Formats: sequence, C-alpha cells, structure tokens
Amino acid sequence: MSQLSDVLGQYDAPQQAKAMGVYPYFRPIESDQDTVVTIDGKRVLMFGSNSYLGLTNHPRLKEASIKAIEKYGTGCAGSRFLNGTLDIHLELEERLAKLVHKEGALVYATGFTVNSGVVPCITGREDYLIFDEFDHASIIEGKRLSFSKQLKYRHNDMDALEKLLKKCEPDRLKLIVVDGVFSMEGDVAKLPEIVELSKKYNASVYVDEAHSLGVFGKTGAGVCEHFGVSHDVDLIMGTFSKSLGTIGGFIAADNNIINYLKHNSRTLIFSASITPASTGCVLAALDVMEEETWRKDALWANTKRAKEGFLKAGFEIGHTETPIIPLYVRDNTKTFLLTKKLMDDGVFVNPVVSPAVRSEDSLIRYSLMATHTFAQIDESIEKISRDARALGIVK
Repeated sequence: MSQLSDVLGQYDAPQQAKAMGVYPYFRPIESDQDTVVTIDGKRVLMFGSNSYLGLTNHPRLKEASIKAIEKYGTGCAGSRFLNGTLDIHLELEERLAKLVHKEGALVYATGFTVNSGVVPCITGREDYLIFDEFDHASIIEGKRLSFSKQLKYRHNDMDALEKLLKKCEPDRLKLIVVDGVFSMEGDVAKLPEIVELSKKYNASVYVDEAHSLGVFGKTGAGVCEHFGVSHDVDLIMGTFSKSLGTIGGFIAADNNIINYLKHNSRTLIFSASITPASTGCVLAALDVMEEETWRKDALWANTKRAKEGFLKAGFEIGHTETPIIPLYVRDNTKTFLLTKKLMDDGVFVNPVVSPAVRSEDSLIRYSLMATHTFAQIDESIEKISRDARALGIVK
C-alpha cells in the first residue's frame, strides 16, 4: 500500500457512519426521478430532489433527447472551442439569452463548471471578488482559482457588504457574486439592495440562478426577473439539472463579456461539450416551461402547503422563501438518525451536516416538486413529525 493510500486511509468518517447504520449517501435509485422512487424494491416518497418543475420524466423531454442522439450521436468528442459546437448549442444559447434578458449566452457541460470557470477569469490581480458567505461550493471553487482580492460578507447582510465595498479601491473592478436562492437555507438574495449598492460603488453583479430558474419570475427566468433587475445584473448563471430536467449550465451577459469568456474560460475551452441529448432536452424543457405554466403555480401551492404543515408541527424552518425547506435539527448525529428513520418509513430527504454547515446548524433539506400531491406532502409531514418527536427534535 502506498504512502498516499495510508494517509488518505486515515479518513474514516464514512466507515463510522456505516458501522452505526446511518450512512445516508449514494443511495441507489432503481426508477426515474419522480415524486415516488424505488429503492431496494420499496416505494419511497422523494423529497430530496431538485426537479422543481417535475420534468425529469416528461415525455417531450425524453423524445427530444432521443431525437438529438439519433441525429448527432451520443457525444461531441471535443470542446466547444474546437470541434464540439453543434448548431443546437447555438440555438439553445439564443433561447437562454432571450429568457434571461441578455445579449448572449454560453452553454457549459455542467453548472459547476460555469461558476468554477467564469468566476476566476473575469477579474485581475488588483480587482475584487466579493461573496456572500453562504454562496454555493462551485462559486467558492472559482474563487479559490482566482488571483483577485477576495472579500466575504455575512449572509444577506447589506451593511456588511457596503463596508467591504467602501474598502475597495474605487478605480478597480469589483464583482459581487451571489446565489439568487441559497440552496440549503432556501432564502433569497437581497438583489434590489445589492444592485443599489453596486451602482453606488461602481461594482458589477453576478447572480447564480441555479435554484431560482423555473421557480421565480413571470416567465420562470429567475429572481433577477422577479425583482426586475435583469438589466442591472452583469452576469446571470443557471443550471439545467434542477428545473430543466437534465445536466449542464450556462452564463448570460452582454456581448463583450460573452466574447471574452468564449476565449478565456478554461472550463469551456478545455472541457468536452454538453451532450446532444442534454441540449435537446433543455430546448424541450424551455418549451414545456413556457406552455405548461400550471407547473410553477402548483410548485408554489405545494410550498405553501408544506411550510404551513411544518410550522404547525413545531419545526424550525429558518427564513426560507422557496420550495427548499430546511428543517433544523442542530445536531449532526440526530440529523443522520432522522434521515435513516425516514428512509425506513419511505421518505427520502437529504441530511446537511458539518462541514457543509456548522454542526449547530445541521438540518434536513426538504424540497418540493410541482408534481407532488397534497396527499404525498401530508404523508411526508406526518412521518417526519413522528420520527422527529421520537428523537426529541420537536415537541
């Protein structure tokens, strides 16, 4: 055994959780991603998915994926920069730019590679990157790759953000990078205030719409559209792995920014292209999102139903304003135990423990789809409440 293996072999947290019978990760699903999934041959209610509009098994998305494979094959065998750009990639970019009210867009293979490839390449050594402390890991990874000066402000604290902006040299670039919807807590960025501060201090704004695309805004374009600030935000990022039913991501901005990114973003230039199947799927998903507007309405009705149920049951749910509902446990071990008991009872939820959050902030992440029924929501709340009471999490 090598020295490397010996050193890394000292990491045994997963083995400890498995020995306790509470290991909650890499649970193999034997069916499609729907409101009910099959695990170990058993029916399980799915409340751990990011498929907010419930499109992952939509027949039109499946058909579009199959047709794209039949025409273009299974892959592009290269990067967008060289041989990997298809005509449907360009079609999709035009659709996305129009959706989020920007001049242009660039499609990447994943959402993670958008943030990790765009954030580090658009500001220089003497410029500033400014982040909310709860920004997504992909943004943090991009920050780590940047040579710019990096400043972090307290979550959604506009006074803290302004203090940082005051410290910045006024003639240098200043880029505020923020999640539109924060993926664990379910709260929303204070975009009107952020935009106001950006104008006051001549800063630019980058918004990650991963968990707000399809959920917020009149047309489902996200929180920038919801707050009416799309034209004041310089870069809008989104993913396809949540509301749009597949995998991939994009960045949208004006033509100057897009032109620069096309020739400087390393995760675009040196990564293989998004697959034809995923591209066709997203084009179909955009059509469905536009035509089946009942999905967004149903998602918000489900969100209201679930939030009221959990509050009535005595759960602490923080400041969520979205279909992401954190159920605070504030204890790592109890979070794992509750997840295990719920799986045994046929409810799939996601545990969020340290180091993803502070141990005292550990929680169960409960998320909704447009296609959940009230009966499924009520069943899940009853089971979660019963198991949480048994563990002393709620009275």
